Amino acid sequence: MIYLLDANVLITANRTYYPIERVPEYWAWLVNCGNQRQVKIPQEMYDEINQGKDDLKCWLRNNRDALLLDEDVDAGLVKTVLASYASDLNDVEIEAIGADPFLIAYALVDPAQRRVVTTEGSKPSATRANRKIPDVCRGLMIGCDTPFELNRTLNFSTNWQ
Repeated sequence: MIYLLDANVLITANRTYYPIERVPEYWAWLVNCGNQRQVKIPQEMYDEINQGKDDLKCWLRNNRDALLLDEDVDAGLVKTVLASYASDLNDVEIEAIGADPFLIAYALVDPAQRRVVTTEGSKPSATRANRKIPDVCRGLMIGCDTPFELNRTLNFSTNWQ
């Protein structure tokens, strides 16, 4: 199983509950999971984090080889994901959705062996560009987890080594 991380997973972890300088074990664990091909970050999410100006940007650059998903997105799958938001999205809506369809499209390559991880919560009543990742994933039969579910599944512990 490969867990594909949304940028918000790393951004939120660093800003709130696992700051890089205070819980280095978490970040070392993620690199280890990346080296084992359990956790990967698609290029579009990598680029989003790389626009920052904090320790996370440096950490990700230093661990690029372990964490970056080494494949190109399938444009047809991105179109499939966009259609699950709405069949007639306009340019403003597509811009508002951002990189989320790319993340989901990478998982759609092999839904039995790939899951999306995001901090976004489900909001089934949201429509069009306002739909949330967990709801889009559910509609496409793709597994979607929270960061804490990922930590439990892959058994994160501060003494993981």
